[in-house]
Amino acid sequence: MKTTVIKVDNLTKTFGRFTAVDHISFEVSRGEIFGFLGANGAGKTTAMRMLCGLSRPTSGSGTVAGCDISRSSEEVKKHIGYMSQKFALYEDLKVWENMRLYAGIYGVKRREIPKVIDDMLATLGFTAEKNTLVKELPLGWKQKLAFSVSIIHRPSIVFLDEPTGGVDPAARRQFWELIYKAAADGITVFVTTHYMDEAEYCNRVSIMVDGRIEALGTPSDLKQKFAASSMDEVFTMLARSAKRADN
Repeated sequence: MKTTVIKVDNLTKTFGRFTAVDHISFEVSRGEIFGFLGANGAGKTTAMRMLCGLSRPTSGSGTVAGCDISRSSEEVKKHIGYMSQKFALYEDLKVWENMRLYAGIYGVKRREIPKVIDDMLATLGFTAEKNTLVKELPLGWKQKLAFSVSIIHRPSIVFLDEPTGGVDPAARRQFWELIYKAAADGITVFVTTHYMDEAEYCNRVSIMVDGRIEALGTPSDLKQKFAASSMDEVFTMLARSAKRADN
């Protein structure tokens, strides 16, 4: 039996007369890789901010890891990890220092931090780079490190906001291997991306247009529904119907 870790019901966010997120509803299961797609201005970033406890919904409801996103936003933050396209690593700190910093931020017990760091270095193959400054790492390595520190506390869910932007295809494939491993370990991966080949890697995909979810299903189901040969075709069909400008 699947365990629901994200549940959204008619979630809405307005800014004055503008409705950024318009009554969206969906559920995400434990260990699922869920693609959250939409063109710029579709509302996906606003929706993600609400799910992360960073923005209060105007109406509707949502729970993340069993915590109400309206009433328990601080509790939500304890159960999630987050990684953006900008990575948020500290360039002038060493690899192990970044790991230690994020372990502390995410509440890993102090006595457990050394072992957590050693295990992560070994898993990433970074043991020899332990004392390397992050700014000296190749971009793909920085990306893998940023993802790993975002789940250093073993969260229920990790939110990835266009994490592979600007990264070469080989590094992106390696990054997705980390995503698959995290999902196999029971971490739910909620990812936005502009690369439609990555949408094919997700268990399920939703596509937002003008603040609403216009499609939701497995990549194969969506391609069949829209008589498309790829997720890129599906996305393009739906994105063309957008009426509002980038927000």
